[in-house]
This record gives sequence, structure tokens and C-alpha cells, in this order.
Amino acid sequence: MLFLAMKYSKHAREQMVARGISEKDVEEGIRRGSKELQKPNKILSYYKYFCVVYKKIGEDNYVITVKPR
Repeated sequence: MLFLAMKYSKHAREQMVARGISEKDVEEGIRRGSKELQKPNKILSYYKYFCVVYKKIGEDNYVITVKPR
């Protein structure tokens, strides 16, 4: 299994707690979700009942927020 280097914004952490979404859920969402690009450099990954908004910074995935689909 590929290890993803993950970083989370404060906002993303708050949204994960509020919505009951774990780090494991977010990682799986990024790995397996359907992707959509959002200009200028964000990636939306739709998975199950949520969407992970993140961007790549070097080797890291920086999670900006997690929202319902």
C-alpha cells in the first residue's frame, strides 16, 4: 500500500470532527475517489458521502477541507 504524506489545515480538522470523518477515511478518499481539478491548483476527490479538497505541495497532500457531497 502506498503511503501518502498528509498535512491538514485547521479548518479541515474541524470539519472532519464535525462530520465524523477519520484520517483513514480522508486518505482512502484521496486514493480511491473520483477526481476533479479546480483552478488554480486544487483537487476535489469525491468518495462515498464526502469530498476531500486538497492540493499537492511537493510530496505532500495538503487537505484544505472535507465537505459533504
